[in-house]
Amino acid sequence: MASPPRAALTIDAESFAHTPAYRTASGTVPDPDVGPEQIDRLVETLDAHEATATWFVVGELARDHPDRIERVASKGHEIASHTMTHRHLTELDADRRRSELRDSRESLEALTGQPVAGFRAPSFEIAADHFEMLAETGYRYDSSTVPCRSIPGWYGGEWSTQRPTTADTIQSGAPASIGELPVAVMPGLRLPLTGTWLRFFGVRYTIAGMRWLARRGIAPVLYVHPWEFADLPRVEGVPRRVYVRTGAWMWRALERILNTDFEFVTARSVLESETDAFEPGTPADADG
Repeated sequence: MASPPRAALTIDAESFAHTPAYRTASGTVPDPDVGPEQIDRLVETLDAHEATATWFVVGELARDHPDRIERVASKGHEIASHTMTHRHLTELDADRRRSELRDSRESLEALTGQPVAGFRAPSFEIAADHFEMLAETGYRYDSSTVPCRSIPGWYGGEWSTQRPTTADTIQSGAPASIGELPVAVMPGLRLPLTGTWLRFFGVRYTIAGMRWLARRGIAPVLYVHPWEFADLPRVEGVPRRVYVRTGAWMWRALERILNTDFEFVTARSVLESETDAFEPGTPADADG
């Protein structure tokens, strides 16, 4: 009997307060620390489906909710970094970027007692020296590239590689010691399978894209946020798109995704299983 296809479910563990949509809004709420309270149920849901995930954790969230992140790690999930404060790295000088990377990795390792190998940049925004700085601050891999079409006002258009590779194959002069795990996009359409796009297009869109990628031999890399599973407070100035299909709808969508015939594994294990991805000089694979 053939083994099931593999997929990586990644969770960007940040609160509603960390999102740029809240930080730049004109209104506020007394307690925007919404999202961390969903972590316990997320862990239970993953357990029920025997699924393992990678959690890209904001250091501030781990500092404020250490018991929850310790529980995530104790259940066998991978802990990775999503910076210390969730500031866009492109808005910071080199010293501050270095601190965001180093401090978050060290604090997460101290909390969980486990090595932190992976990193994802907030909003997938990276500076020109991103990969060099990851190597300097002790990381092994990155998952900050989205090989999607350019989306005005968002991101996209910079990358085309959909398969795990090394940083030097997608950016000239980048260190070959850093692996790169791109986020999944729909072949042909080239829009992300998860994040806002799951909520916009529906769970059938995401599952169809997962299966299409699997037929190409690509393990889909999905991402969600804990705050998407919460009943979000209404805040003046936060775009309406942020509220689309959050809360109960997302819980139903997650169940449907986990009920597919995929084996859900960590991001790191996807990279490690792609042995060519860690061999310097491997050519990048651009899929349409």
